[in-house]
Amino acid sequence: MILAKRPEIERFLKAPDPAIRAAVIHGKDRSGVAERAEILCKTVTPDLNDPFNVTVLTDSDIDGDETRLEEALTAMSLMGGRRLVRIRLSTIKPGVDKAVAAAVKIHAAGGYNPDAMLVVEADQLGRESALRKTAEKENGAVGIVCYEDETGDVARMTREALAADKVGLNADALDRFVARLPRERGLMRQEIERLALFIGPGSGRTIGPEELEQHLGVEPDASLSDAALQAFGGRPGPAQSGLRRAFAEGESSVLAVRSAAMHLGRLRRINILQANGANAKEAAKAAGVFWKQEAEMLRQARAWRLEALDDVLDSINTADVATKTTGMPDQLIAERLLLEIAGRARRLGL
Repeated sequence: MILAKRPEIERFLKAPDPAIRAAVIHGKDRSGVAERAEILCKTVTPDLNDPFNVTVLTDSDIDGDETRLEEALTAMSLMGGRRLVRIRLSTIKPGVDKAVAAAVKIHAAGGYNPDAMLVVEADQLGRESALRKTAEKENGAVGIVCYEDETGDVARMTREALAADKVGLNADALDRFVARLPRERGLMRQEIERLALFIGPGSGRTIGPEELEQHLGVEPDASLSDAALQAFGGRPGPAQSGLRRAFAEGESSVLAVRSAAMHLGRLRRINILQANGANAKEAAKAAGVFWKQEAEMLRQARAWRLEALDDVLDSINTADVATKTTGMPDQLIAERLLLEIAGRARRLGL
């Protein structure tokens, strides 16, 4: 069975079908995958650290020792309650993909401990993945695809989280705040929590755009966002200055590369939305562009077509790996990346 639409996913996570024994949750947003997996796992057992009823395995545990997964799925509860087997895959090797797929198929059919629940978390699985195919095909399993949250979903999440702290934003402020949020679940939650603290949890206050600007104006990653904006706009000097200012403020090279990736993602989304018939302003808003940057982002989107963005994405991915490698000059790598992007932008006419 396949679940891809938000309402059906949320219904299943909160009250899973008892006939489902295995769930494979995957997508590019790993924090979003982990968040959904945790909701599902807590329907099996409230204590996810229970050493008697919970087993957590990784790809390194399974690679070369497939019996560990079989043993976990056949084990019975010693203290009563339902067993939970949770697999977290950081990389998908062909051997691990096939091994977990085989286990999902057997377990979905009740071949192991039928009262155990198997939950697998992974990066986005391609159509060729045996694990994805099995989860979507077997009657006793489900494949849950986690796509990037749409603007409406992010707004809803923001309203609900702020309401839980008895604070809120008016409509204009909500639009501006949502436009500034990254589309990664973990980072979104952190930014919403910071905003709630700024407003004052339990105060019952609802603020507007003017007061929100006081909060947005001191965002710790503002220099990184500005550096990426300048780089994609073909301005190497300001991009370099913004990056160095961010480093002086304590930001990391890993976040610098991620900021460039997020900026690229917004440009890509604007391109795709306009190709599908959206007008420029609609595309910018749906892509999460801050209103003050709308004109500049649309100027950049006219020059940065999808083919050019794909070329830059290769450089960003290479830099992302390099900045996380011990012994590499990570700040220099991030700086070179932005200068390369700025150079490409100038050749595009920006």
